[in-house]
Amino acid sequence: MAYLPWAESYLGQLRALAGDRTLMFVGSRAVVRDDGGRVLLIERSDNGIWALPAGAMELGESISDCAIREVWEETGLTATAVTPFAFYTGPDYTHTNMYGHTYQLFVVAFRVDRWAGELTRVTTESTDAGFFAADAVPAPLSPVVAEVLADLATFEETGQLLMK
Repeated sequence: MAYLPWAESYLGQLRALAGDRTLMFVGSRAVVRDDGGRVLLIERSDNGIWALPAGAMELGESISDCAIREVWEETGLTATAVTPFAFYTGPDYTHTNMYGHTYQLFVVAFRVDRWAGELTRVTTESTDAGFFAADAVPAPLSPVVAEVLADLATFEETGQLLMK
């Protein structure tokens, strides 16, 4: 896999054409856990917030391939099996980022069932990364993390895919 700079990404090119219009953001989030059940979080290089590996889907890839690629780009780990557990869509998932760009999300959250490799703590997209217990997460933490982890717990209890 090769790293693709924002300006060359599908969403980066679309943003350049669309200007200030609200765009659909199709992407994925990934929950990676170690053998102790700790969750992998990255400190994003663009805003310093701790978050789950995530990002936009590129043309020519599936949504699960997007999750696998984002995990690799942001952590150096290779996800070898993933399971979708929640969809985040609709007006409640519209937001404006720190660059003033507004997106309505269509994001699929994946549980990474198997992964390989050594964690790379610093990448082009992250300034740190690590596995954290639920009661010892770093700050500032993306508010999305709590919702996604709660949704994963619900999925694991019920086996039902969540649609939001």
